Amino acid sequence: MFYQQIYPIEPLRKYVRYFWVLEGNSLDFSEKIFKIMSDGMPGLIFQTNKKAFRDKNNQELPQLFVYGQTTRYTEQRAINSFQNIGIYFQPSALKSIFRIDASELTNQYIDIDDLLKTTITEQISNTASTDEKIVLLSTFLLRQLQRTNINSEKPDFAIAQLEKGMSLQDVQNELKMSERSLERYFKQYIGISPKLFSKIGRFQSALEIIRKTPFEKLTDIAYQSDYFDQSHFIRDFKEFAGTSPKKFKLHANEIVSNFPEWKV
Repeated sequence: MFYQQIYPIEPLRKYVRYFWVLEGNSLDFSEKIFKIMSDGMPGLIFQTNKKAFRDKNNQELPQLFVYGQTTRYTEQRAINSFQNIGIYFQPSALKSIFRIDASELTNQYIDIDDLLKTTITEQISNTASTDEKIVLLSTFLLRQLQRTNINSEKPDFAIAQLEKGMSLQDVQNELKMSERSLERYFKQYIGISPKLFSKIGRFQSALEIIRKTPFEKLTDIAYQSDYFDQSHFIRDFKEFAGTSPKKFKLHANEIVSNFPEWKV
């Protein structure tokens, strides 16, 4: 498979972490299973071959769709050769770009044509090069942002501090917000509670250690990532990755972060 990662133009960096391109093309293409792991980020995917991917319920995925936060792992299958262009949004981007409460798309995806009155799917489909497709997507996002003009300063501050390791109580104190108010902001802008967002962030920290280092004792990774014990770490890992840490090392071919092909 071919993979490419492209960083957004400056005006989009507050909303987009990066674009990615994944291609699986061969004359002897065989079905592929992908596990989708919880990562704290919503996104968007365009399929050049609109019949390539199916969701966990064996339903064809839309050609261009937006998806929200995932609170546990899920799966997709590629049944044909494919070229997908994806966007990893920043955690609070859905409300800023699409003017919807992010919680409406938690554990869901939606065809862009059901979300907005737009011709962007057709425009991208009629464009040959990947670079031109990304330019079209970038222009589309910029126009959406101009229309919505939503201020996400408070949730963005909270996200940044939680990702740095600040406690929820300290974030509330910094923002001078009650626990209920912070939770309401997170449901609107991020789609999940602050506590769950922090939990997914801790899982991602542990996952990054597993990706980068050989390990012998799971207990060491658990304590490095602030888990109470090894069993708590494994339980969270199975919830968000759909497998144990050891099986992840054995079977995951993670070309795209948090979207590994599963090798049986």
